[in-house]
Amino acid sequence: MDKINKNADIVHKMLKFIEESPTCFHAVENVQKQLKKNGYLSISENEKWKLSAGGKYYVNRNDSALIAFRLPEKEVKGFHMIASHSDSPCFKIKETPEITVEEQYIKLNTEPYGGMIMGTWLDRPLSVAGRIVVSENGRLVSRTVAVDRDLLIIPNMAIHMNRDINKGMEYNAQTDMLPLYGGIGSRNSFRDLIAEAAGVKSEDILSSDLFLYNREAGRILGVEGEFIAAPRLDDLECVYASLQAMLDSKPEEHINLMIVFDNEEVGSMTRQGAASTFLQDTLLRICEALSLTQGDYCRLTADSFMISADNAHGVHPNHPEKADPTNRPYLNGGIVIKYHGSQKYTTDAVSAAVMKDICKRAEVPFQTYANRSDIAGGSTLGNISAAQVPVSTVDIGFAQLAMHSAYETAGSRDVEAMIKALSCFYGMGSTGIFGDL
Repeated sequence: MDKINKNADIVHKMLKFIEESPTCFHAVENVQKQLKKNGYLSISENEKWKLSAGGKYYVNRNDSALIAFRLPEKEVKGFHMIASHSDSPCFKIKETPEITVEEQYIKLNTEPYGGMIMGTWLDRPLSVAGRIVVSENGRLVSRTVAVDRDLLIIPNMAIHMNRDINKGMEYNAQTDMLPLYGGIGSRNSFRDLIAEAAGVKSEDILSSDLFLYNREAGRILGVEGEFIAAPRLDDLECVYASLQAMLDSKPEEHINLMIVFDNEEVGSMTRQGAASTFLQDTLLRICEALSLTQGDYCRLTADSFMISADNAHGVHPNHPEKADPTNRPYLNGGIVIKYHGSQKYTTDAVSAAVMKDICKRAEVPFQTYANRSDIAGGSTLGNISAAQVPVSTVDIGFAQLAMHSAYETAGSRDVEAMIKALSCFYGMGSTGIFGDL
């Protein structure tokens, strides 16, 4: 099968990263491990920063958002930034989770996080992951936790009990979507289960942010291995691609930044979201550590560029009529540049030209996306973060199907193309980006 995707090794590594990142906390933790392995130093927001030319650093906020940056050896001309997000739509477990049903079953009380396709969570093996805060020797410590076994299921109604189910189903999050946890003998055991998975005492757990996650592993599909299917492709595909580009690249005149925001799926209005001051705070503190002034910060941002990397809707094989008549991205068609007249995507003529130039230099294909004018679309990181740090920004992503499903589909050949383009961007100098613009 010589036609099978030659980039399967790259794809398998990405799918492994996604599998090991069941929540935003695990995604950031895994990014940090790779950064540390490649010589990046951890710095804290509550300490004074000491930076040196050519240095590699990363800073964490809330354990769910991260900014890594690498300084050039020579004088700094600006910032080259790639932003993605760590969270995906799922179900969050409520603080007091156990519900007893007729003294026979125990189910968990959950609520939706983000705009998911609810029906895709039914009849799948699920488990629990997230973070807990524990008391250790008088200190509060945050720890990631994942129950690494098939634990839960949200059972569908039999067709015999709902003959109209194939005519369309409106799911009620409080009644239809609660996961079955165990029989009556499992009552009052959930807290102990989480403690055991985390390796702590149950009484030491003070609070938690726990979520359901899909246990099904990612796969390469298609006659020629041209498709991939996995949970959380939106947006861990872009997180992975930007991480690989960061590790593979060395800056010329700009400070390279890899930005992983949290809470994009619920509006970004948190201290670790794109609407927060996390990015601005980081850039200002970099300038301060390099003995640069407020005026220098303004000068540097004027010669800066951001790639907002968040996945895009590919033309659906069963519903091609849902796509725009002329902007029709396909899986394996290359990087998708996203446009929106009302600026839900922040791409304009200048930023689009820059991105197309990057793709040509990297020798990778690109395509364009716009919503049908009569169908409302979502928003992403670019326009939100630009309100805090006003730099020229382009919105891009991988073309995918079934966005916000518990199991999404994308093109396997696009992964290498994205890594090449982002690596090219990180390695460019200022004249290589803007020219006379």
